[in-house]
Amino acid sequence: MLFASIALNQDDSKIDGPVIGIDLGTTYSCVGIWKNGRVEIIVNELGNRITPSWVAFDQETKERLIGEAAKNQSALNPKNTIFDAKRLIGRKFDEKTVQEDKKLLTYDLVNKDGRP
Repeated sequence: MLFASIALNQDDSKIDGPVIGIDLGTTYSCVGIWKNGRVEIIVNELGNRITPSWVAFDQETKERLIGEAAKNQSALNPKNTIFDAKRLIGRKFDEKTVQEDKKLLTYDLVNKDGRP
């Protein structure tokens, strides 16, 4: 999990506020907050500690869906539902693995300056 400090005190040696951590996973993600000497995992709107790493865009309503909601509607809106995006981070569009993954994705993958 990656942690980033929200606020530091004057001498930068002690954290003076909560610290947020995001675990961006290929399949699931979670968010934690370090406060009072311990990590608390933040629950999503359904009360789950992990959220599917899916995002969907509804072209008609301009609504953005995240997590469970995006995953649940994916069969109805496959072209506008993004998943497995973490697999593409840091890769080049022409890599063999990217081209193999591209065949399995329901959304269009475009080449932008050599990056997917």
